[in-house]
Amino acid sequence: MPIYEYRCANCGHFEQNQSIKDNPLTHCPTCDGPVQRLISKSVGIIFKGSGFYINDSKKDAGNSTESSAS
Repeated sequence: MPIYEYRCANCGHFEQNQSIKDNPLTHCPTCDGPVQRLISKSVGIIFKGSGFYINDSKKDAGNSTESSAS
């Protein structure tokens, strides 16, 4: 589940785990004050595993880019 960041007019900043299908919160769960959902400034995505490459291209050790036609 994504974590959304909100700013409460009374309490300040807080985070809330919500489904992507849920509507944004309108009231603070702590003080019931009005809240505004903030847009994240930096989102880092890291793909790990055997199917992903650091530069998005597979390097074949056995294949050469030079033609061997004689």
